Amino acid sequence: MLNQGIGSWPTRRARKAPDRTAVVHDGRTWTYRELHGRVVRLAHGLRALGVESGDRIAYLGPNHPAFLETLFAAGALGAVFVPLNTRLTAPELAYHLSDSGSTVLIHAPERAEAARTAADEAGVRHRIALEGPDGPGEGALSYEELPAGAHAGELLDVSVAPEDPCMIMYTSGTTGRPKGAVLSHANITWNSVNVLVDTDLTADEVTLVVAPLFHAGALNMTCLPTLLKGGRVVLLAAFDADRVLELVEDLRVTYLFGVPTMYDAMAVRPRWGTTDLSSLRTLNCGGAPVPARTIAAYIDRGLAFSQGYGMTEASPGVLFLDREQTASKAGSAGVPHFFTDTRIVRPDGSEAGPGERGEVLVQGPHVMTGYWNRPGDTAAVFTDGDWLRTGDIARSDEDGYAYLVDRVKDMYVSGGENVYPAEVEDALLDHPAVAECAVIGVPDPVWGEVGRAVVVLKPEARAGEDDVLDHLRGRLAKYKIPKSVVLTGRLPRTASGKIVKSAVRDIFAAGPAECPQP
Repeated sequence: MLNQGIGSWPTRRARKAPDRTAVVHDGRTWTYRELHGRVVRLAHGLRALGVESGDRIAYLGPNHPAFLETLFAAGALGAVFVPLNTRLTAPELAYHLSDSGSTVLIHAPERAEAARTAADEAGVRHRIALEGPDGPGEGALSYEELPAGAHAGELLDVSVAPEDPCMIMYTSGTTGRPKGAVLSHANITWNSVNVLVDTDLTADEVTLVVAPLFHAGALNMTCLPTLLKGGRVVLLAAFDADRVLELVEDLRVTYLFGVPTMYDAMAVRPRWGTTDLSSLRTLNCGGAPVPARTIAAYIDRGLAFSQGYGMTEASPGVLFLDREQTASKAGSAGVPHFFTDTRIVRPDGSEAGPGERGEVLVQGPHVMTGYWNRPGDTAAVFTDGDWLRTGDIARSDEDGYAYLVDRVKDMYVSGGENVYPAEVEDALLDHPAVAECAVIGVPDPVWGEVGRAVVVLKPEARAGEDDVLDHLRGRLAKYKIPKSVVLTGRLPRTASGKIVKSAVRDIFAAGPAECPQP
């Protein structure tokens, strides 16, 4: 085949195991033959709309077979897939669409209004809707009618090289604007190979995908490796702890990925102690450090976690801790994936010794090709050729196991979602009463971390916590909006006037009542 990218996977798998179940969703199943047929028809339909190699196709919606069909159809055409976070507001979506130059937006019915607004603002040529009760809606083509009306004809076999761009996954930027990490077909393939090697996935795998597919963890660490191996993926549109436990028992799920808050929610449900979990072979946890209480709850049920550390720019796997080391290396993010190399370096670039803190650098065939249309940012994040700077601080023990201890960047993780304070701070500074601000992450028993805005008001200005937070609603996704606001007279700064975030955390990370007031 001319197509050496992941768009060829449905064709390659269909010729090896056509009658094996590929996808399960909402009580329906699709074999690999059926998945292949739908991908081919969709690709022909998109080509009839003028989609060509290199064009960008965006998708907005919860976990659904159409997500995977769009990804593979884009790959079959040599186009670039752009998954969008369903929690973003219309202005945020418009930025992603405009920045990526997406010409097509495929979306779920529940996001129709935001999709229409964002697509119009970004100048998207074609909007295609998965039909709801009222049809595709005004101005949108029908998703089901597009492939149904397309003549499949001969198999599309467009020339796609491993190094060609496969997808653009947006990661919120520390400068306030999200950046699109360009992941090539080779990046995605090698990341999948790492997963297959390190987690021992098998062809009889039953993988429950409940974390959102627009995140690299759910898509690239669980879903795509399972499909590459010929296993079965079960798609759940939204997390519900009882529903997850029910599906694990009924469908004999073997592989599950989630963030700590998901696992905690399952462990406190009334049916937790009676649900048959014996089919589970691998529980993968990412997005945030796994609390000891969470590990203990699952060990008590005879289960152990495979933990790891990654970032979108690395497709995302970087470090991985086998379940056999869950107890002996508690708190560790593990060692590099099989085809991955990492270094922990001092500020001068020299190697840090065991127990010494330093920045994590990563190198491997799964590391992104760069940021979309941002050569300056790309150059800044790579050092010594092709070593990616993660911006995270770690130490290693004598055995080479890494422990994440701090962040160079100010990002915090809330419920598995990365939140970058600069973006939130930019929105806060649009408030007419706000003179300056700093956003930090503070511990939360449910979400791991939540945001706290430390705000200095303009002279004579009046604004309370509710007023400040109301200003952000509709501008930012809910998970980005701080849970608390502290008003203060000044923020700690360096001699040159730069806000010292470490000092802000030291002073204002305590409970609101304990924080210094103006």
